[in-house]
Amino acid sequence: MSYPDRPEADLHVHTLASGHAYSTINEIATEAARKGLRLVAMTDHGPALPGGPHPYHFAALRFIPEFIQGVRILRGIEANILGRGKLDLPEPLLEKLDLVMAGFHENCGYQGRSAVANTRALLAVMELPRVKVISHPGNPRFPVDFEVVARQAAATGTALEINNSSFSVSRRGSTEPCNRLAQLCARFGAPVALGSDAHIAQGVGEFGDALTACAAAGVAWEQVVNRSFASTLEFLGLPHPLFVPES
Repeated sequence: MSYPDRPEADLHVHTLASGHAYSTINEIATEAARKGLRLVAMTDHGPALPGGPHPYHFAALRFIPEFIQGVRILRGIEANILGRGKLDLPEPLLEKLDLVMAGFHENCGYQGRSAVANTRALLAVMELPRVKVISHPGNPRFPVDFEVVARQAAATGTALEINNSSFSVSRRGSTEPCNRLAQLCARFGAPVALGSDAHIAQGVGEFGDALTACAAAGVAWEQVVNRSFASTLEFLGLPHPLFVPES
């Protein structure tokens, strides 16, 4: 299988605010425009991650322009899963954001110690209406029952991320789990999000390994929620702007 295009949106990008990333929002937007992206989500880590931003950071995202360099900027978070249905940012702040993705991270207070516990926690988070994307569910440090998770994703409309960085610079041992997850997403028709997980501007919009994995697994292009500017906004329930400035 081959895809007709590359995604127009990157839904997983970190700025300096994450504490271990190296570019500003302006630098990221400039690079995104250069690569032809039309939308980028700023998804800095939630406050439970060591070095992560204070909760007020997410309230202050209201100061970020809707467009920079002609690229639509989404105000988002990669929240940390703390337990069954529990995230590390309170609901009043989550509701101010354009995108809430959630995932497991080490040293954040999550106490699950088995695939059964991890799966239960993840399924509960996927029931939260605010959570639209599960970040890097193929992380082998937090094993889950992929078939159960893919079925839940299809049922709830929650996108499972195939994370490009997981194939190279992050989460050693993720390649086989990510390939397996992509196959199950194809089988059950689960929504899929492709994310660069960029921690520096140069990584924005890099989807090569994730695209290859999804195509090989048989994931339909229509399952990729960030395939286009319009599909991304539709998936997130955001209005389409009447006027889109040029870069």
